[in-house]
Amino acid sequence: MIHSSAIVDPSARLAADVEIGPFAVIGADVELGAGCNIGPHAVLRGPASIGAGTRVFQFASVGEDPQDKKYAGERTWLRVGERNVIREFATVHRGTAQDKGETRIGDDNLLMAYTHVAHDCIIGNNVILANAASLGGHVEVQDWVILGGFSIVHQFCQIGAHSFSGMGSVIGKDVPPFLTVSGHPAVPRGINAEGLRRRAFPAETIAALRRAYRYLYLSNLKLADALDQIRELAKTAPELGRLVDFVADSNRSIVR
Repeated sequence: MIHSSAIVDPSARLAADVEIGPFAVIGADVELGAGCNIGPHAVLRGPASIGAGTRVFQFASVGEDPQDKKYAGERTWLRVGERNVIREFATVHRGTAQDKGETRIGDDNLLMAYTHVAHDCIIGNNVILANAASLGGHVEVQDWVILGGFSIVHQFCQIGAHSFSGMGSVIGKDVPPFLTVSGHPAVPRGINAEGLRRRAFPAETIAALRRAYRYLYLSNLKLADALDQIRELAKTAPELGRLVDFVADSNRSIVR
């Protein structure tokens, strides 16, 4: 199902049931898995692998050269998992040789219109980037994160699993797992309780996360002392171990 006006490079590798719309461009070294649907005027450049069941809407640009002045034409990659949805005018760029050499996106993610995923980003699974959310280079977004519309993430930041950012957030530091943040600059607003309930987290775990949040942000404890308190909580609520490890390993420091 390839429209007659589409341009497909001879080196592209397409599953038998791929659909490609009018005036779409599939460049060299692009691999499309089974059931992929590429909309009209979308442009895919390689090297890139796009997993099965992924849909790319019209006018999206996927796998383009990184926006990095150090980039000198090195062979770098974009690797996209399965069942992703990449909406209109979204832009996703390949990696750079100065980092991992690839940008990686997991499974079951939704990149809404006008979102941007810069070079060397890592996105986990079940992530939602709402309209015009933008990631700087080298950003890591863990599983089940939701970034509200027009959220902006500074390069090298990490966004922890199950966190949520309000519309228009400007994130310049790491966001620990399970948090809600918002503002310019983004600051913590509590745990993402509603998101956790929707994902069937037990009430006891949510209560323990609320206590951990108080230790981390409302107790006036030094960071090391707050983490010691949370480690004690983690003995009966193992999910808190993820929070402790994230904060302890943060390179940019966490939102405060």
